[in-house]
Amino acid sequence: MPKIVFLDEYSLGRSDLSGIRSLGNYTGYEYTRPEEVVTRCLNAEIVITNKVVLGRNELQQLPHLRLICVAATGTNNIDLDAAAELGITVRNAAGYSTHSVAETTLGMALALVRQIGYYDDFVKSGKWSESERQFHFGRPIRQLHGATWGIIGLGAIGREVARLATAFGCRIVYTSTSGVTREEEYPALSLDELLAESDIVSIHAPLNERTRGLIGERELATMKSSALLINVARGGIVDEKALAAALDAEKIGGAALDVFEAEPTPAQNPLLHLHDSERLLLAPHSAWASGDAVETLIGCIIDNIKTYYK
Repeated sequence: MPKIVFLDEYSLGRSDLSGIRSLGNYTGYEYTRPEEVVTRCLNAEIVITNKVVLGRNELQQLPHLRLICVAATGTNNIDLDAAAELGITVRNAAGYSTHSVAETTLGMALALVRQIGYYDDFVKSGKWSESERQFHFGRPIRQLHGATWGIIGLGAIGREVARLATAFGCRIVYTSTSGVTREEEYPALSLDELLAESDIVSIHAPLNERTRGLIGERELATMKSSALLINVARGGIVDEKALAAALDAEKIGGAALDVFEAEPTPAQNPLLHLHDSERLLLAPHSAWASGDAVETLIGCIIDNIKTYYK
């Protein structure tokens, strides 16, 4: 049976991988460091990776490798040109996390506009118990209804966010990062127009030469001082240093990030040292990782291997 190696099983939590294991001579590793990649994959015909990098140097040392299954949608951790030159097929998984990421996006927006974290802490810390007053207005609360929601990247996830936000009574506008013009039900704006008009801006675009550094100091200055920025797409699209400065200077109302330029994010990242941490909501790249989405992802990997066998 073909040898199958999974380099970072931890990335799928504690999910049942028996369906993958049954497809070949399977070896799974909890986590693989860069210097371990070649040794672990040396005799493998099929390699599964979520975030372990397979560059040209690694691929050239793997003569038996014929299929790389990326346990994610993005393939930026694979040298696709080298794989093509070496006759190695690369297959990703698409669509498995659409609902999970979209729901996280809405959840982040709700947490920020309703200041859920602050008021939860106010009660649990005992501050409300010590107060003589029934009501507390420590931080302003807003609502989604009536807000203009700007979407950067109207792909599958962007469309689902638009659908959910519309149900909350938001007006939707969008901008395309691909340069492709399509007939859509929502108004298309330039990036600057979208940033200037929107009360909430969420990013759902891939990381590429068009989007790297897309939101920097100039773009943040274009936004409303009350506006919220949400990035659940890829780190590197938002300039994290510029965002930290904008939040500290109160140039925007708040932000939520699930992705970072370096993951795990370094302890010295300025976003971890804001004057007012309540203005920022952070998550460790977990927007995609609902149990339902992971189960669907495993099914995609199984289908990609079976298709290769055919």
